[in-house]
Amino acid sequence: MPQVRLRDVEARAAGAADYAFIRELGRATVMSSVGTLRRTTHQLAVAAFDRLTEIVDAQSHVAFVAMAEGARIGFVLLLDELPDEVTLTAQGFIAYMAVTPERRGTGAGTALLEAAENEARRLGLPYMALMVTEENAVARRLYERSGYTTERRLLCKAL
Repeated sequence: MPQVRLRDVEARAAGAADYAFIRELGRATVMSSVGTLRRTTHQLAVAAFDRLTEIVDAQSHVAFVAMAEGARIGFVLLLDELPDEVTLTAQGFIAYMAVTPERRGTGAGTALLEAAENEARRLGLPYMALMVTEENAVARRLYERSGYTTERRLLCKAL
């Protein structure tokens, strides 16, 4: 298994290339964020991902890129000043995380999640939150293994 190195995008001169990688991988993996109830096209999902990155870019955040054997293999976008919408409790919020398909299962996702959690702890944030599509069993297992539990559920119904 290759060793995964993380780097904080903001702290490196390679930031522009890292952000280009984030946009490319996010666009390529965006359909894993779409449940079967709400049908959409890849083009619309990409537009939604682009909108998400604009929202993230407009506020305080940290981005980590996972590297293995000199190549970028994944990323996480952490919002660090977005309070919980119900309690207004401070929290870290993972806006998006992805690993290249060929590097899934190598520990990159775990390393990215740990980097985000460590940054949130460093900032004194008492909670970490994220959203995951119910059907994305692989991602849900990663989060559950890392101690995440369901706090709320988004219920939907096709009309």
